[in-house]
Amino acid sequence: MKVILLENVKGLGKKGDLVKAKDGHARNYLLPKKLAKEATDGNVKQLKEQKNAKMLKKEEEKEKAQKLAEELSNIIVRIQSKSGDEGKLFGSVTTKDIASALKKQENIKIDKRKLVLDNNIKTLGTTIVKVKVYPEITANLKVQVIEQ
Repeated sequence: MKVILLENVKGLGKKGDLVKAKDGHARNYLLPKKLAKEATDGNVKQLKEQKNAKMLKKEEEKEKAQKLAEELSNIIVRIQSKSGDEGKLFGSVTTKDIASALKKQENIKIDKRKLVLDNNIKTLGTTIVKVKVYPEITANLKVQVIEQ
């Protein structure tokens, strides 16, 4: 019997998969526990429509992320900080500081965990920070630390 899985079923498949299950297993376990529904023509068509809608939504999100990446690449975030001799900062500039400055200056909200910074910025000058906008899309954000 062909069924469409409504949940992940170990040994059979993942949610949304169209699989062939043994009749007894489907009738006595999968269908009563609402882990699957029978693969009628209408249900299969509905599944295809859902997958297409999901794919279109992902493509739309990817396009938005690409635009945001281009926008971030053209921005210079300026952060003022006190410094001592030879341009060394008192303290350091963290991803949290960069995210809040970006929100204040450009009104773009980015989660601090999406900013990739190996070590905190401890000197005056310009540093390029990578921003993970989407799983395979990254942007380079210029962060300029200036003296207060």
